[in-house]
Amino acid sequence: MNKVTPEQIDALLPQTQCGLCGYGGCMPYAEAMVFEAAPINLCPPGGVHTLRELGRLMNQDPEPYVSEMEHKAKPPMLAVIREAECIGCTKCIQACPVDAILGSAKQMHTIISAECTGCELCVPPCPVDCIDILIQPDAAQIELEKKSRARQRFRERQERLAMENAEKKTLLHKNSLAKKKTYIHDAIARVKARKAQRHAPDKQGLR
Repeated sequence: MNKVTPEQIDALLPQTQCGLCGYGGCMPYAEAMVFEAAPINLCPPGGVHTLRELGRLMNQDPEPYVSEMEHKAKPPMLAVIREAECIGCTKCIQACPVDAILGSAKQMHTIISAECTGCELCVPPCPVDCIDILIQPDAAQIELEKKSRARQRFRERQERLAMENAEKKTLLHKNSLAKKKTYIHDAIARVKARKAQRHAPDKQGLR
């Protein structure tokens, strides 16, 4: 029997990237199931349907978890900003795992409904509590196309953040080297100045 891959598991997950499973997104949870034996019952947005799909794929019995999942399952959600109350702090933009929020500092923000996964991660950092989380009617689960987009946007955001962190580290390293060179240059100059002072002729002794 072929070993289950994280990609196979990730394909079954709802791609909300909400972190309710305790991991940093759907793919990290999928990797944890493969490499760390994480349980199959940690995805409330996936509900009972995803639980049973994961059970079939992982060759595990999902039935002991069904009752619990029925109580903690979350329907598809959608975030909406009350734009008149938004102060443009950008904290929700920084929190969104799929870059589904548009706006800039001190400007009104808005959520791209077609891209929002309803993860709710934008709610806690909002200092004025102007974000509502609404249940999406007539949607049993995120559509296949939307799941694919959410997965791609999450990956692109992770790559962008990794690149930004790498650039920051490079800049810090360059600044550190520049400061070190300046320090060494100044230290050498001080030593040379002291040597020159010691070897300078005593003008009073020459009179």
